[in-house]
Amino acid sequence: MAMTMTQKILAFHAGLSEVKPGDLIEAKLDKVLGNDVTTPPAIGVFEKMGASCVFDKDRVIMVPDHFTPNKDIKSAELSKRMRCFAREHNITNYFELGRKDMGIEHVIIPDNGLIFPGDTIIGADSHTCTYGALGAFATGVGSTDLACAMASGQTWFKVPEAIKVVLKGKPGKYITGKDIILHLIGMIGVDGALYKSLEFSGDGVKELSMDNRLTICNMAIECGGKNGIFPVDEITLEYMKNVNPERFAKGDFKVYEPDGDECYSRIIEIDLSEVPFTVALPHLPSNTRDASTVKDMKIDQVVIGSCTNGREEDIKTAAGLFEGRHIAEGIRCIVIPGSQRVWRKALDEGWLRIFDDAGCVISTPTCGPCLGGHMGILAEGERCVSTTNRNFVGRMGHVKSEVILSSVPVAVASAVMGRVATPIDLGEV
Repeated sequence: MAMTMTQKILAFHAGLSEVKPGDLIEAKLDKVLGNDVTTPPAIGVFEKMGASCVFDKDRVIMVPDHFTPNKDIKSAELSKRMRCFAREHNITNYFELGRKDMGIEHVIIPDNGLIFPGDTIIGADSHTCTYGALGAFATGVGSTDLACAMASGQTWFKVPEAIKVVLKGKPGKYITGKDIILHLIGMIGVDGALYKSLEFSGDGVKELSMDNRLTICNMAIECGGKNGIFPVDEITLEYMKNVNPERFAKGDFKVYEPDGDECYSRIIEIDLSEVPFTVALPHLPSNTRDASTVKDMKIDQVVIGSCTNGREEDIKTAAGLFEGRHIAEGIRCIVIPGSQRVWRKALDEGWLRIFDDAGCVISTPTCGPCLGGHMGILAEGERCVSTTNRNFVGRMGHVKSEVILSSVPVAVASAVMGRVATPIDLGEV
């Protein structure tokens, strides 16, 4: 029978010749991921079930990034719990603060070459679906499933149906993957891809950098998707060659292609040339608007960073737009590079100086304000334009605060103008 990319990957890892939507399967895992919020409860389950060791110390990944550097005693205890477990089990891929390869999990894992095309990975974080940009199957799970996977190296899945998203044309200047995924979520709603794969294709794919593809897959969950996945092309292969030349040289990966349109329950076409600067107004990622239609909305804060938009390309773009400009009076702007490597690049290239000259606060890599953790919590009545991925009630602080989701170019323009704005307002388009 015809199968999608996702279904072929799952079939292989389940040791089956084929699978179909709705099948319940047990599949082997290439990587298992947890962070400082989700790993501690998983450790409790791991110990309660009597497990004595992890299935493979090289395939378990642990990243303290959500409440780090630790904001209080509770977060410090959570990080200590994970740190001690990692040491006890000699976990190879434990990433401590300040290390060159450290940062936000969904930024550092691809950039450290830990995921390749054809891999299967689960993570106790909903935005694990980020890695589908590399042609892998990646999805989020709960802490109990994480515990079982750490012990066994496998887990169960219900094989998802799939939606094919055909990307056509070329995006306009400063239109990014964030605009594209917000545009798609606005089209289909927060449950438009519920427990389905979003499989991207079309001639527009080649117009998207790897950073943009990672951003798009990162937010597949925001329309209910089980996973998002891109085809493997020359851009993917060049990226893999750079981040993990040893594995690339061995050819230790497998590229999957879908069998045809009959695999999909729905086909959606998007002309990238028609995607506008897009924002999501409170309190849903699907509450999208052309940013130019809401320019009267005053703001108090701007956040640039997160697992969605804290990559090198994002920080470079922000610096380019901030250069020679200053944030508006009364506005706070927080810039959070997604990894220590990106932070160092920003230092070496002079981007940090540009941010400082513009009046921005510059943070160490952390999830921080995205989930209402620290480094930028909102008070009652405050409104923030943010490059993060969720704008639910109370997501960044007080239940009567508001978050507007945007791309990096829109966030920079908004910080400069003191209201929702786009690069057009800066004379850049």
